[in-house]
Amino acid sequence: MEYTAIAQWLNTFFAGYDSAILSSLAKLADAAGSFLTPVMKFVTLLGEKGLMMFIIALVCMCFARTRKLGVCMFGAVCCGALITNIILKDMVARPRPFEFSSQFHSFWMAVGSPAEDGFSFPSGHVTAATAGVAALCFVEGKKWIAPSVIWVVLMGVSRNYLMAHFPSDVLFAIIIGLFSAFVAYLITKAIFNYVEDNDDFPIYNFIMNFSIPLPNFAAIGGHIADTGKSAAG
Repeated sequence: MEYTAIAQWLNTFFAGYDSAILSSLAKLADAAGSFLTPVMKFVTLLGEKGLMMFIIALVCMCFARTRKLGVCMFGAVCCGALITNIILKDMVARPRPFEFSSQFHSFWMAVGSPAEDGFSFPSGHVTAATAGVAALCFVEGKKWIAPSVIWVVLMGVSRNYLMAHFPSDVLFAIIIGLFSAFVAYLITKAIFNYVEDNDDFPIYNFIMNFSIPLPNFAAIGGHIADTGKSAAG
C-alpha cells in the first residue's frame, strides 16, 4: 500500500509513541474484559460528527446570556471540521490503525471491530470535542478547564481504545481544536463588540437581548401544589 509523504512521515516519526499507547490500551482492554468497550463506544458516540457540540451551540444561541458562547462554539466546531474533515483527512490519507498493521488489526478485533470509514488523520471526534470545550473556556473562563480536559482526554482515549485513530491523530486534533477555538473566539469577540457599540440599531439590539421564553417551572410547580391542597381541603 502506497502512502502519501505526510502519512509516511507520521507513521515513521510517531511509530514508537503510537505503538506504546495503543499496545497499552490493548492490554487494558484485555484486562478489563468486556467492561470498558461499551463505555468507550458510548463516549465515541457522543462525539460523532461533532453533533453534540453543534446542538449545545445552537441551544446556547437561543438565549441572550449564552449567545456569545453559542456563536463561539459553533464557529469553533465549524472551523475544526473544515480543517480536519474537508482539508486534512483526504490530503494526508493516513489509514486507520487496524488497516495499517496486523497487530493493530488484532487489537481492533478484540474490541469488537467497530465500523469506521474514511481516513485516520486527524481525529474528527477529538477536534470537535476540543474546539467546543476550548470555546467554552475562552468565553466562560478558567473554571471550565478541568472538566474540559477530562472530556477531551476521554474522547481521545475512546478513539485510541477502539483502534479508530493513532494517538498522534489525537494529538494533532487537539492542536487543531485549540487553534479553531481561538480563531472563533477572536471573530466572535469582534462581532459582539461591534454589535454592542451599535445597539441603538433595532436589529443589533434584538441580537443582543432576544431570548426564547421558557416556562416558569417554579410557578407551575407552585400552582400544582396549591391545586392539590385545595382539592384535599
